[in-house]
Amino acid sequence: MKLYDLELSGNCYKVRLFAALAGIPLERVPVDLLGGEHKRPPLITLNPWGEIPILEDGDVTLRDSQAILVYLARKTNALDWLPIEAAPMAEVVQWLSTAADEIRNGPANARLIDKFGVPLDKADTLRRSARILPLLDAHLAERRWLALDHPTIADCAVFPYVALAPEGGIRLDPYPKIRQWIGRIQELPGYIPMPGL
Repeated sequence: MKLYDLELSGNCYKVRLFAALAGIPLERVPVDLLGGEHKRPPLITLNPWGEIPILEDGDVTLRDSQAILVYLARKTNALDWLPIEAAPMAEVVQWLSTAADEIRNGPANARLIDKFGVPLDKADTLRRSARILPLLDAHLAERRWLALDHPTIADCAVFPYVALAPEGGIRLDPYPKIRQWIGRIQELPGYIPMPGL
């Protein structure tokens, strides 16, 4: 399986992190984002959205980090990471949606502004972060992992941009349960870091 990848991308890192934790081998192909490689063939052909990560596995080509996490978990039959029973699967999937919405539009976009100079509404990202981070901290006050009683792809999906929130000017000091959860993920066998973590 081939992953078109950017070292500083939290979305690419989600995929790398899960693959490392689950022992899934990936061939990483670095993408020159600044040079616009993702907007030209062959990458724009693989993903007309012009974004990364992109996963190629034989005849299967996928975009979107959450979809790639689901694919990898199913492809490798990693049932601990993504159960097939309806209720536990839904527990995991609701956090994938949180990663793609509240986390993306809050801490992730704040990081894009501060670290990369992307022209987004910083006040909006801070407002969204101020809503989701207390909810996340309260949730983690009652459990060790986001969805089930063990790590799942939900944790891999939410972790990067929450842990990188300080790069967007968002302090994690007020959220002790989030900080403890970050520590638990970093202690998992197979954990790999990324720049900023």
